[in-house]
Amino acid sequence: MSGDAGLWLRNQFYNRVVGSLLPLSWFAPKAPRPDQLSVADAPIHLQIVSHCWNYAHLSLFQLSSLVNYPPKNCQLTYTLFYAEEDEGMRNLVAHFSALNVPNVTWDWQVLPKGELFRRAIGRNRASLATTADWIWFADCDLIFHEGCLDSVAVAVNGKRTGMVFPGYEGITDLLPPEHPLLNQTADGSGTIDVDTSLFKRNAIHKAKGAFQIVHGDVARAVGYCGSIPIYQQPSEQWRKTYEDTVFRRVIEYEGEAVDICNLYRIRHAEKGRYAKGTRLSEWRKRLRKATDTVAS
Repeated sequence: MSGDAGLWLRNQFYNRVVGSLLPLSWFAPKAPRPDQLSVADAPIHLQIVSHCWNYAHLSLFQLSSLVNYPPKNCQLTYTLFYAEEDEGMRNLVAHFSALNVPNVTWDWQVLPKGELFRRAIGRNRASLATTADWIWFADCDLIFHEGCLDSVAVAVNGKRTGMVFPGYEGITDLLPPEHPLLNQTADGSGTIDVDTSLFKRNAIHKAKGAFQIVHGDVARAVGYCGSIPIYQQPSEQWRKTYEDTVFRRVIEYEGEAVDICNLYRIRHAEKGRYAKGTRLSEWRKRLRKATDTVAS
């Protein structure tokens, strides 16, 4: 059996048995229940945790949105995990590190590639170390446009639940690499913005990978699949995040939809985190186009 096949089977095992055939206590500490969760005083402290590998052209949009539209009514810690080998990200970090943005604290985290490729490793470390009231496990292709972060503060105000997620987002069509949106250049300040008319409303029906906003008490108590070895082992390639499902099962919160405004996501046909020109990257690109055609 190949390594990938064995990994798939182990992922299926954890996805099916955690909390169903086998008790949750075998896999993680118990997450605080709603009546045990603290209610944050205003202004809330929000932490965004993002990973990036070979997506500097998309991360530029995310970082720019924090500079162009910083929160006014909450404090933000922005944690970004990246690898030294990623020159594009090194350049972005150098540029944005020099910018003093109101209510935003930069938290740059360099990881070896193998640890970066297993996203649960960084998420687990951030969870256990966070001092935030709420922690948003995001992807680097999300854009927090005008008022987005302040709407998060409003949405979680007074809530005693372990997880919330945005009820909707704005998305583009599936864009090819040559699309003008993906080939803009930064302005004189080194930031970039988007034409929001290019995005259409898309409902989000459940908490998943990039849309998990977790109560800080839960994150600190449980981590992110930290006690399940398969999800804390470095990988030689970027791994799909099967552990997200296991994480939600472990904490026993599926998430509550909340109203978060002006959250956008650029959908792109070519995955930068997979080696270009390989059979795998070409197959994934064709699959994304085919499924997008079916969905539309």
